[in-house]
Amino acid sequence: MVVGVGIDLIEVARIERSVTSTESFMSKVFSSKEVDKCLKSNNKYQCLAARFAGKEAFMKAIGTGWSKGIKWTEIQILNHESGQPYLCLSGKAEEAVQQLGVERMHISLSHLAEIASAVVVLEKEY
Repeated sequence: MVVGVGIDLIEVARIERSVTSTESFMSKVFSSKEVDKCLKSNNKYQCLAARFAGKEAFMKAIGTGWSKGIKWTEIQILNHESGQPYLCLSGKAEEAVQQLGVERMHISLSHLAEIASAVVVLEKEY
């Protein structure tokens, strides 16, 4: 049974501006694992923008927005060896999915040169 669905789009240039103009942006929004992955990428700002969109999509999927005190870094988007992205949660983000009874989380990321997007689907058994 689907518990929640979230989708988000972000302009890659907006993330690039935030990264290059605000010193604390990267550490406030992304974990060190996410930063390491994206900085190694040929398309680092697209990679970061897709993860930003994924975090926003997750918050929409749980249905609370940012009102529950969840920190950006409590939502990590990592990759399996195959390249498939997955959500890795901690703190209040993890508590939120436990309260909803979520048993499976799905995330899909996509980007073009100018736009990044993400979809999150949360599921539980009947």
